[in-house]
Parts: sequence; structure tokens; C-alpha cells
Amino acid sequence: MDQQVVVFQLGGESYGVDIAKVQEIKAMSPITAVPRAAEFIEGVINLRGQITPVVNLRTRFGMGKIENTKETRIIVVNMEGEWVGLIVDSVSEVMRLADDTIEPPSEFVATVDADFIRGIAKVSEERLVILLDLARMLRATRDLALSTAA
Repeated sequence: MDQQVVVFQLGGESYGVDIAKVQEIKAMSPITAVPRAAEFIEGVINLRGQITPVVNLRTRFGMGKIENTKETRIIVVNMEGEWVGLIVDSVSEVMRLADDTIEPPSEFVATVDADFIRGIAKVSEERLVILLDLARMLRATRDLALSTAA
């Protein structure tokens, strides 16, 4: 069975998240900082009347911040009924992946917390897409943010 993913760039690599979890993709907008928040929490935005936390994925994955560009996007995802914005370098496409192109992550992969990777898709000989386990990543991010704020 095929799956559809939203593919985005982060630090020169391609990542994918399940399209069913994506609420919307928006250009960068002003973010209100939250005092004493974890380093990777950029702040909050007002998204159609709902206060939505925004996580900088570069910072969350230990890649270091860069200046936002016109390509920078906020991917708004739905995690267990709550919206969360994810800042990424750019969003490139929506892609349909056949299950036989996806392999489990290798024990040696250490680019991102291995727990956050649900698989790696071979799109072509030269191109791989790292598929994130959004629920696991966001739960760990929330838990880390709460422990940092305490």
C-alpha cells in the first residue's frame, strides 16, 4: 500500500511526514516568544483563533539555527488533537511512496534521534527521504519542553 508524505528540507537532507497529519503549510509569520521556553520552542502563533506552539526542527535536531529565508515554512501538524507548528528550511513536494521503497532505519543512523525515524525511503539511486515518526517525535519534544521549563 502506498503512503503520501509531505517532503521538506532540513540541513540539506530530505525528510517526510505523513500527509494525513499535516493541517497546513504556511510561510513564516511573526511568532510570539514564550518566556523560559525550551531552546527549540520558537514561541506561539495565532492560527485562526487557536494558539499554536511552534518548534524549530533545526534546533530540536541539534543542527543550529539559521536565518529564515523566503523558503522557510511552518508545517502545521495535528498531534492527538493539538496543532503544532514545525519550522523547516523549505517544503519541496508531496510524494507517494510505495511500501517496498521504505526500509527500517539502520542502527548506525545518528542524524536525528533514531526513535524519531520510522523509515528511510529510497526515492532514486541518489535520493533518500527520512520518514519521521511524528507522534513519537512530538511527544518527546513536548516532554523535553516541559522538563526544561520546570
